[in-house]
Amino acid sequence: MTTALERIERTTQALKVFPLPSAVLFPHAALPLHIFEPRYRALVRDALAGDKVMALAQLEPGWEGQYGERPPMLPMMCAGLIIWHEELPDGRYNILLQGVARARLLAELPSEKLYRETRVQLLPDPVYQGPEEERLRQAVFELAGRVPASFAENLLPVVARTQGGALADVVAAAVIPEPERRQELLCELDVRARLEAVLDDVGELIARLSPVKPVGPLN
Repeated sequence: MTTALERIERTTQALKVFPLPSAVLFPHAALPLHIFEPRYRALVRDALAGDKVMALAQLEPGWEGQYGERPPMLPMMCAGLIIWHEELPDGRYNILLQGVARARLLAELPSEKLYRETRVQLLPDPVYQGPEEERLRQAVFELAGRVPASFAENLLPVVARTQGGALADVVAAAVIPEPERRQELLCELDVRARLEAVLDDVGELIARLSPVKPVGPLN
């Protein structure tokens, strides 16, 4: 049985890309997307008919006036798998895209298709173990006391069993909303530096939030 990374590796010479300025996907995290433009309906339709692989990318600054064309993409993107989809009666899709690996843009392919395809280099994280992991876990546990219980309950089990660069990615995906900051972290290939950067972000978030007051009688 092929792994998710092996499935992505088979597409590196012609990776389907959805440029979406408002969203950044991380490896090891899932992102819900609503697909309505005809060109990206075609992309999802073709992906679902084949390997279910597609990437999410950001556009270079200044894209606003040329979104309907093919403005330049930032070189770092995230390749993933469509793990769930719903086709709506009018041809739109709701999908859940699971991030698998960082991918560096090498070249955009000339294509007669509506959507864009690229040749990429995959950049999976090296194995890493260090004290930053436990520090980040402890910070997330502290954050859990300052956010709604439903959010903490979803995040804590994932954080407890995740290591290395994946730990930084799943925490960043959960707590950092700004696309610009998410893109910065996507571009950080040094796992230790990424863990430290996410730890700083979590620390800033903790400092801004008051502890959640307990509900019900106290023991």
